[in-house]
Amino acid sequence: MSAHHLFRSAAKGALPAALAGALLLAGTAAQARSAPESFAPLVKQVSPSVVFVATERQGNAEAQRLPFPEGSPFEEFFERFGNPNAPEGQQPRPQRGVGSGFIIDDEGFIVTNHHVVEGADEIEITLEDGDIYQAELIGTDPQTDLAVLKIEPRGDLAVLDFGDSDAVEVGDWVMAVGNPFGLGGSVTAGIVSARSRNINAGPYDDFIQTDAAINRGNSGGPMFNLDGEVIGINTAIFSPSGGSIGIGFAIPSNLARPIIAQLQEGGTVERGWLGVMVQQVTPELAEAVGLDGPRGALVANVVPGGPADAAGLEQGDVIVSFADSEIEEMRDLPRIVAGTEIGQGVDVQIWRNGAEERFQVEIGRLQPEQAALEPEPQDTPDASASESLGADLVALDPEMRQRFDLPGDAQGVVIVEVQGDGPAAEAGLRPGDVIRRVDGEQIETPGQVSDALSEAASGQRSALILVERDGNPLFVGVKPRV
Repeated sequence: MSAHHLFRSAAKGALPAALAGALLLAGTAAQARSAPESFAPLVKQVSPSVVFVATERQGNAEAQRLPFPEGSPFEEFFERFGNPNAPEGQQPRPQRGVGSGFIIDDEGFIVTNHHVVEGADEIEITLEDGDIYQAELIGTDPQTDLAVLKIEPRGDLAVLDFGDSDAVEVGDWVMAVGNPFGLGGSVTAGIVSARSRNINAGPYDDFIQTDAAINRGNSGGPMFNLDGEVIGINTAIFSPSGGSIGIGFAIPSNLARPIIAQLQEGGTVERGWLGVMVQQVTPELAEAVGLDGPRGALVANVVPGGPADAAGLEQGDVIVSFADSEIEEMRDLPRIVAGTEIGQGVDVQIWRNGAEERFQVEIGRLQPEQAALEPEPQDTPDASASESLGADLVALDPEMRQRFDLPGDAQGVVIVEVQGDGPAAEAGLRPGDVIRRVDGEQIETPGQVSDALSEAASGQRSALILVERDGNPLFVGVKPRV
C-alpha cells in the first residue's frame, strides 16, 4: 500500500483503524480572478457564519490504556480523543472530537460533515463571538458525508449563501475557514487544482481538489469563492501523515444543496433508482460493441421488475445519455440518477446493436437494500489482443458445477484453465468464469465460443464476452487473432 492515504478530517476520538486517517477538504472559486491584495475583507465578511463543532460520545473501557507513562505530553491528546488500548473494567472516558460547520439560515440550521457528528451523544456549537449552543442532529447522509444540525438562536445569525460550483474553474482562487486541530478560527487560501475527482469515498464522488492548506478539524467547514459564496464543503485530504500537503477535496455546492435541503426538511434523503448494474466501457469493449470510443456506462445486469427493465433496457446496452446529460464515464451515471426526482419520466439514450435508441424510464425510489447503480464490478478486466483465447473450456455438467461451486441451473461453458500468455489472461478471465454469451449469442458449447471468436478475428474486431463470476455478470472485450 502506498504511504499516502485519504483522511477524514475531524479529529474524533478513537477513530476506527479502517479509517486511514482524517478526511478534510477543499473548494473552488466561482470566477477566474487575480488574487486580491488582501483576503482580510472577505474573512471579515464570512467568518461570523463559520462555527466550531465539538462532539462527545461515551468511550469504551478498551479505549483507555495509555501506551506511554503518566505525565507524557501525549496524555492530554489521548484524554481528549480516546485511546484504543484500555484494559477491561477501567472506567471509560468520553471520546471527544472537533470539526467545523457553517450557518445556512437564520432559523439556526448548520451544515457539517456526517463523519464529524457520527455516533455523537452531544454536539456543541461555538460561534465566532464565543456563544455556545447545544445542537440537535436533524439528519445525515453518509453516502455524501453531509449532515445538518440545528440550534435555537438567541439573536440574529450571520448566514452564508451557496454559490454555483459548476462555474468554478481550475486555477480559481478559493479560501477555507475552519477549526483545524481545535485551535479555533483559521483561514487558508489557494487555488482549485482539479475538478470532478473520484477518491473512492462513495458512489457519488465528484470532488473539487484544492491546494489550500486544510487539516484535521476543518471537516465540514466552507470553501469560498472570492464573492464569499460557499462553493465547497471541506471533506478530505490526501496525506502520508494526516497533515496538509496541499491536496484537499471538497463536496461541490451543487451536489450538496439538494441533499442539504432534504435533510433540512425531513432528516432523510431519497434518491432515484434506475435498477441496473453498470461497468466502465474500456477501449476494447467500445470496439466490441461498435462505439466510436470508450464512453457511456455498459449495462452488465438489469434488475427484474425495476425501472430500466420496465422501460425495455437490456443487458449489454450502453447508456450514453441520461436526461439530456452525456455520460462520459460510468461513474457519472449514479450521481445523475440519484439526483433525479422520483417518479419523473426521463429520456435515456442507449447504444444497442450498432445504433442509438431512446427509451422513456420512470425513475423509482432507491430503497436501503438496493443500489441506484451498482459500482463497477470488481476487477473489471483491461483486455488486450493476443493470438488465441488461451483458455481451456468445458461444457457445464453436474461435475463442473460442483467443482466450481456453481448453481445447478448455471448455463454456458466454464473456463477450467487460463494460459498465461493468451488474450483470456490479458482480459482478466479466470478459472471458474462461466461464458454465457459471445457477441450476443447464447453459449452452450466450447465450439460456439471458438466460432464466435473466429468471426470476430476475421472482422479484425474485439469480441464482446459476457461471463458470470461469483454470481455477478461481467462483460469483457477480447480481440482474438486468426
